[in-house]
Amino acid sequence: MIPAIFGLGGPHLTADERAFFREADPAGYILFGRNCVDPEQLRALTDDLRSIHGRDRLLISIDQEGGRVARLRPPHWSAYPCGEVFARLYQTAPASAIAAARANATAMGLELAAMGITVNYHPPLDLRVPGAHDVIGDRAFGADPVQVAALGRAVLEGLAAGGVTGCIKHMPGHGRSDVDTHKALPTVTASAAELEADLAPFRRLNHALIGMTGHLVFTAWDAENPATLSPIVIREVIRGAIGFDGLLLTDDIDMEALGGAIVERAARAHAAGCDIILNCWAKMDDMAGICEVLPAMSDATAARLDRALAGTRIAPALATEQRELLATRDALLALAEQAA
Repeated sequence: MIPAIFGLGGPHLTADERAFFREADPAGYILFGRNCVDPEQLRALTDDLRSIHGRDRLLISIDQEGGRVARLRPPHWSAYPCGEVFARLYQTAPASAIAAARANATAMGLELAAMGITVNYHPPLDLRVPGAHDVIGDRAFGADPVQVAALGRAVLEGLAAGGVTGCIKHMPGHGRSDVDTHKALPTVTASAAELEADLAPFRRLNHALIGMTGHLVFTAWDAENPATLSPIVIREVIRGAIGFDGLLLTDDIDMEALGGAIVERAARAHAAGCDIILNCWAKMDDMAGICEVLPAMSDATAARLDRALAGTRIAPALATEQRELLATRDALLALAEQAA
């Protein structure tokens, strides 16, 4: 198995994709809006991917946070709010905010499981930092590490209850970014002492089964390399100070924060200590090149992947309780509006 997650070009596998994926045997796949037309089509696509590999517990992933980061949207799928909505409720009613976040994530997990999706890149545990770029912004669960960890924990628990594994991101923290990493490389000059706040939510949830790196340079730890490509940050901060021992994915290596050819980025990230390379844009030359430079998946990574998928389940249809969960969420969120 190749330690990479690949994107797909459209709503159906092409003959070339099918042949390549069968031969390459990647760790899994990531879906975008271009792959998702309606529930019937999407479930057929994920079933098709599983048939290539002959295993139900296949990593088929998506970015479905809610708000502006949602690959599945109405009218075919439910709407989910951004993190800021839960953060506002937490200010007046913490227990209600946690319950709302858990109900929301369980409903989301049930919907994803019915689509054949096993992994969701959610929750972000990045702090909302005043003056920073809004690449995180309203996606954050707040500025307080305890609050962010509490709501993040509820999301992980809710997704798991729905049959989907969540992924904490973006280690060791994306909240201080001054640019959008899709377009440029941020440099964070905060001291190691200041960065303790950024690490805190990840440390509290270091038992998460999957985590994702961020493409940011932290001068306090490694002034030369972004976290994704830094053996120092991965070894000493993510695996060390945070204590994360789950499956470590890169953020998308196609993002412009990283320099050099895509194949070079993949090799450097893997050598730095990332378990799995995330390559989203479905370019056949890039995917083939990644397969050439990456070694076969190690036993340690395979064990982490197995643990990450062990609790996932593919639902035959959308569970009837999903509507009740969304109603519960909305009733709880209404408390924030009343308080305002």
